[in-house]
Amino acid sequence: MQNEPAVRLSAVRRLYEVSARMGAGRSLAETLQAVVDGVVNGLGFGIAVLNLRHPDGKFEVIAVAGSPEARAALLGKVSAADLFDAEFAIADAWGKLRFVPHERLPEGEVTGWVPDVPVSDAPDAWHPLDALFAPLYSSDGDLVGMLSVDLPEDQRRPGPIHRELLEIFATQAGLAIDKARLTDRLLAEKTRLEASEATFRLVFEGAGNGMATVAFDGPELGRILRVNDAFCRITGYAPDQLLGTRLVSFLRDEEPDQTRVELEEVAASNGTYRFERVFTQPTGNAIWLAGTAALVTQGAGLPRILLVQIDDVTARKDAERELRHHAAHDPLTGLPNRRLLQHRFTKVLEQTRATGRPGALLFCDLNHFKLVNDGYGHEAGDRALREIATRLSTAVRHGDTVARLGGDEFAVLAEDITGDDLTTLITRLETAVSRPLPNIAVQVTTSVGTVPITPITTDLDALLHEADQAMYTAKNRRP
Repeated sequence: MQNEPAVRLSAVRRLYEVSARMGAGRSLAETLQAVVDGVVNGLGFGIAVLNLRHPDGKFEVIAVAGSPEARAALLGKVSAADLFDAEFAIADAWGKLRFVPHERLPEGEVTGWVPDVPVSDAPDAWHPLDALFAPLYSSDGDLVGMLSVDLPEDQRRPGPIHRELLEIFATQAGLAIDKARLTDRLLAEKTRLEASEATFRLVFEGAGNGMATVAFDGPELGRILRVNDAFCRITGYAPDQLLGTRLVSFLRDEEPDQTRVELEEVAASNGTYRFERVFTQPTGNAIWLAGTAALVTQGAGLPRILLVQIDDVTARKDAERELRHHAAHDPLTGLPNRRLLQHRFTKVLEQTRATGRPGALLFCDLNHFKLVNDGYGHEAGDRALREIATRLSTAVRHGDTVARLGGDEFAVLAEDITGDDLTTLITRLETAVSRPLPNIAVQVTTSVGTVPITPITTDLDALLHEADQAMYTAKNRRP
């Protein structure tokens, strides 16, 4: 079975992919279809149905993916505003998601389309009558639609990772729908009024996302010409602080010449260039902006301008960073897990081969820890593990890695260490662990096994096994 960190890392990748596809839709229809296609193709569900909420409160099925039969049965169906009230009354709240298990449905009351699939008697199996809903909200918190999913790819009720993934995606989908609706309205208005300057001004100033125009030619190249209120609200600057300044002075290049390369891509593209950049607010705080830049030709003899639209996506970036952190760290202690230990072992081995100076892998097993769990309960045991993890991290040298392997087993990866330095490190680890634990009378100690990391070392698993055996030898020598 795939381990949790690997699943989380895979989830991050899938979230990137489906969010990019969803964000590529220009019209409302394209965006809605991209939402359901993203759920089916990237989030691990066999069927996705999107009900769009109309201004009168009624819901209409606008997009269906994953099943031609479901599409034929549901597409275009209009339902009352209270369509979901009865189901939500008996639903479980999974964060912002709502799950309705089939066993709670009133007998004989089955609405909508039901997939014809076998029914499993496994306790966590997905039942054809199970229902999982993700409400979709605009940036103002208004309900814009309801996403329902069915037939998880593993045929089981989604676990925490896939719920979190669907919830993050639903948040982005709601914002994308809101923006697509605005885009459709803007395009319709622009066409109706023949793209007049008055219409552009109305659209520009009234847009919910930040908009700016930037000079693209001549001596004013890169200078901000116009901003709307939303642009100022998002960036934290007043109009007079922005107008006439160069936009790039507020952006942080993640790579050398990033801005120059992006401007060349804008000039070479025929459509809209999409970007994500770090922007520095007047307080010095850094936020993530996602947006588009479209090159606009104003007319013969007039300089071209960039029409830039932005949104603050810092919350999404933070969520993605948290997922990546969980993929590489132990959820109880926050220490690096085996995956991150493997990455750092590779770095230590490269350094050892470059310098010829050996490192060491230390395997630490706690003695008498079972007595803590048995006598004080697992909650106290978890607190004790977190305390011991902190002590181990404090006892090692700067640059050493302390990782939790599982249970009461830890590993320490140390670069360029031998002889007395290694002996001192072992003593520091043993002393740190053996100090009394808060509110626990059990004397917990540690046995440490060590093996060197030399230029001929190749495999972390073999090294851990050897260190484990050395640890048992050390444990057997204890009085």
